[in-house]
Amino acid sequence: MTLALIDYGAGNLRSVENALRAAGAGDVAVTADAAVVRRAERIVLPGVGAFAASVAALAALPGMVDALGQRVRGDGVPFLGICVGMQLMADAGEEFGRHAGLGWVPGTVSRLTPADDAARVPHMGWNDVTPAGDHPLLPAGEAYFLHSFAFRADDPAHVAAVTDHGGAVTAAIARDNMVGVQFHPEKSQAYGLALLRRFLDWRR
Repeated sequence: MTLALIDYGAGNLRSVENALRAAGAGDVAVTADAAVVRRAERIVLPGVGAFAASVAALAALPGMVDALGQRVRGDGVPFLGICVGMQLMADAGEEFGRHAGLGWVPGTVSRLTPADDAARVPHMGWNDVTPAGDHPLLPAGEAYFLHSFAFRADDPAHVAAVTDHGGAVTAAIARDNMVGVQFHPEKSQAYGLALLRRFLDWRR
């Protein structure tokens, strides 16, 4: 089983690769090649940094956006977006202006606005992950977050888990064969490794 870990210059790529291997992934292809993505049986899109720069970097890889759309939306292979990789699944992001995302899960990524002044931005550190449904990849637990922008889904049914940071914040989204997590599984110790193991076994 080939797992494509997308290398577009945005993210803790080696940390995610190491975590996937620790979770049991054998054939991990760290790749910027659209042809590899078209053959992959699972796809992980990591990401750290600004939405605009990340979506531009992904679009700069020849054929990559089309290959991702074909394999994920067309063929239905399991997909995991991590942090900014999850945010790119949205229709648009509002960091440094408004920029189009992949449009896979209707919604917008906008700046965190905690109702509690004690909740700092960025949201950084360990926090609870509370399921909003019964998605098999996302039980209750605790994970490591680092972000200043959050996914606001148009359809509440696409919110798979939340956390609290001066109010409810989307911790994970899910739609069909796609899951996105705002937290970092590769930094979330036992909870993160268990999530990655479940992703490797997941059949939608």
